[in-house]
Amino acid sequence: MFRFEREQLIYGIHNVRVGGQPGQLPPVMVGSIFYSGHKVVEDERVGLFDRKRAEELLRLEEEYSRTTGLPRIIDVVGNYSTALVKYIDFIADVVEDPFLLDGITAQVRIEALKHVKEVGLARRVVYNSIAATYEAAEVEALKDSGVKTAVLQVLNMRNPTVQGRLEVLRDTGRGRGLISVAKEAGVDQLLVDTSVLDTADIGVASQTIYEVKRETGLPSGCGPANAMSPWKQLRKFEPEVLRSCDVVSQAFPLTMGANFILYGPVSNARHVYPACALVAAYIAYSMRFQGVRPLTQEHPLFKVIR
Repeated sequence: MFRFEREQLIYGIHNVRVGGQPGQLPPVMVGSIFYSGHKVVEDERVGLFDRKRAEELLRLEEEYSRTTGLPRIIDVVGNYSTALVKYIDFIADVVEDPFLLDGITAQVRIEALKHVKEVGLARRVVYNSIAATYEAAEVEALKDSGVKTAVLQVLNMRNPTVQGRLEVLRDTGRGRGLISVAKEAGVDQLLVDTSVLDTADIGVASQTIYEVKRETGLPSGCGPANAMSPWKQLRKFEPEVLRSCDVVSQAFPLTMGANFILYGPVSNARHVYPACALVAAYIAYSMRFQGVRPLTQEHPLFKVIR
């Protein structure tokens, strides 16, 4: 493994720490709930859902988080503001962990930001996300909300290379980068999502994680799950093969320094957590020989290896 020369930032988000050198902190797992098509959702417009089943899924994930040593952030997805507000209130009530405010449009997110400010949840919220297509109203709503943590999505469709994605973060002659935009919005804890486009792109997104951390020191990660479901070739094989390939794709970015993984539906926790915990333990053990040691006794190195 490798040690970055630049200082690697560590952020505290409610009860979760994220960032640092490889091997210092376990990667944070981000599973999604209430996404479009999720079976627990009964009416996505008004936010009607199967509360009992949703609690079961979250409890199961919590158990995998506890036994593997991988902390979690809940990705709360909503297509309509009324529904997203209800989902947020539910999550805030049944779990202690931070959560992503993940509305499908800027307007949905803006309405949800108003709510989290009113009910005092801003410190538990991670805004998802500030992208190159951000709207001015988003910036103002973020600034007013008191939310201090946001995901920066470095998607660059005109230039989807590693350098193209890095350009989205930087100020250039063509405009401000996302780091500057986030600072204007009052956000001081930045998580960089290197934006997986398709199955083959997981390698490029992972390399971008390395470069983002090398250049900026910001906690970085990606969402490999977004690229696995469209992989038609894999459907030729047995479900067990699909599952194996999925967990490989989730764990691979960790070898490039990823601090968080957006692993898809929260129901996949039982497969993804153990695989990522094992890779995180391998990394932490190898980093001991470079003078880097885990900052917590809850690290997977002590949970799944010893």
